[in-house]
Parts: sequence; C-alpha cells; structure tokens
Amino acid sequence: MVDVTDIEKAAERLSEISVRTPLLQNYELDQIAGGTVLIKPECLQLAGSFKIRGAYNRLSQLTSAQASNGVVAWSSGNHAQGVAAAGAMLGIRTTIVMPEDAPRAKLENTVRLGGEVVTYDRYTGDREVIARQIAADRDAKLVPSYDHEHIIAGQGTVGLELAEDSSSMGLPPDQVLIPCGGGGLSSGSALALKSRLPEVDVYAVEPADFDDTARSLLANERVRIDDTARSICDALQTPMPGELTFAINRRLLSGVLTVSDEEVRAAIRFAFRNLKLVVEPGGAVALAAVLSGKLDTKGLTTAIVLSGGNIDVDLFAEIQAEPK
Repeated sequence: MVDVTDIEKAAERLSEISVRTPLLQNYELDQIAGGTVLIKPECLQLAGSFKIRGAYNRLSQLTSAQASNGVVAWSSGNHAQGVAAAGAMLGIRTTIVMPEDAPRAKLENTVRLGGEVVTYDRYTGDREVIARQIAADRDAKLVPSYDHEHIIAGQGTVGLELAEDSSSMGLPPDQVLIPCGGGGLSSGSALALKSRLPEVDVYAVEPADFDDTARSLLANERVRIDDTARSICDALQTPMPGELTFAINRRLLSGVLTVSDEEVRAAIRFAFRNLKLVVEPGGAVALAAVLSGKLDTKGLTTAIVLSGGNIDVDLFAEIQAEPK
C-alpha cells in the first residue's frame, strides 16, 4: 500500500520536472462561496494536467533493461500526454491506447510529445486488453492510468503541495475537493493531505453519470456503472474505481460529490471569465461543485483542484458562447 513516504520520494523525483502550481484566490469566487477558496490550477501543469506527476514517477523508476523495450499505457488523453512527455524526457518509447473519440487536442498533443497512439472504440472495445496485448508482444512495461503504486504516489504530490503551501499561507483548508475518475489523484492527494492536515475533509467530485466511486462507497465494494453512461467530462469516464485507489479512498474520503454536465459547462465559463484560466470539463468538476453549492462553504476555507486544461478549441468556444 502507498504511504506518505512514497509521495515524499515522488516529490523529490519531480522537483526539477513538474511545475509546483500555485494556490490562487479570487474575490468573486470567495463571495459566491461565502468563505475562502484556494484554487490549485493543475491546468497550468506540464502537458496541461496533473498526469505528468504519476507518469514520470513511474517511468523514472524503470531499470535500463525494462526501459529498453518501451512502455504501453491506456488513457482518455491526459495520462497519454503525461506518459509521452515523461518518455521523451527519459528517452523511453511510449505507446498509448486512446479512444478514437478523444478530444482532438489530446490525440494531437500525445503524438507531438512523441507518443505512438493506437485508437479504439471506447464503447465496444477494452483498452486494457488491447494495451496488455501490445505490451506482451513487445515485452514492454505497462503504465496504468491510476491503479499503480507509483502513479498514486506521483499524483499525491498535488495534495502534498496543497497542504504545505496552504499552511505556509496561514490558510490550511477545512475541506478539499478533488476531481475523480479512476481515483489516482484523489487517493494519492488524500494520503498526503491527511498526513499533513489530519482534520481536513477530502471530497472526490465526479460527473453525475460516472459516479462509480460514489456508488462503490455506498455499496462498500467496487461497483461498475452502466455502459450507456455518457458525460462531457471525457477525462473522468472511468466505469469502475481502481482496486488500490478505492481501498485508499474508502478509508480517507469524507464523501463524494457529483455535478451535472450543465454545471461543468458553467464552471468552465466562470474559470475563463473570472479566473482567466482555460479548464477542461473533467478538470472543472471541483469548481462546479463549489459554484453549484454541493456542500457548505460558508465561513470555511475550501481548496479545489483544477486538474486539467486540455480542451478542444471548438468545444471551448461553444461553451463560452453560451449565456452565463
């Protein structure tokens, strides 16, 4: 099981690699919340999301023999870019299985960063089966998108930075809201946050139709959502929590919040118009939860993670053209 020591070691590996994204505040958001909101914008991270953290932490620990045959990953797009970027830095060949309907920006950026992309139909294919077969054929190492100790530890550096920087500001949060797909970011960050701020409440935030972590917590076991589920949040379309991530989240999360696609679109508009940040749908769910009043924020310090900013130009323009 991952512990805070693993996250601290990951932070050392990433110290000259990833961006230590700042904690921002916004007057209008504080007014809406009725309290203080700290914003950690991982949309400003290398490759546009937090995923470089886990990807680099995983790839940098491969032996020379393991690295020589390359790595294979599966991803809706952000992990793909993180793996491709880490591979380029470390001189490791990367192949990523991605859905054919992934945002064009994510597909193109993965290739631009040096990754080989293999596409599949997300609604009829099994990306893990495809990736595992490619890895077996090449004797390559797998880089799971969330359910691996090195990935969880790398993503946990988001929570570690948040705890350290908020404390340095004299604003340790009462609660932290973290976007959740497979659970790598939420579980790793929860571990780090609870180690530094034992009394903090950590909430995962999911799309309403991809609430697999919420359902799994209620059932006290991993639950798979219906295959017909759809969401604008392409980065969070995970049908079932990871085995490792769920074990951590079940122990440490105070709860799970869900937001609708409409609330996410409103958050993307707010981020651009008020925060001057470009945030993708999956990266905006924690902000959407605050803006739509999914939990009490009055008189409290609430921290949110904007987990990514890789959104297609056409979709972004469409959302910004909608009324506020």
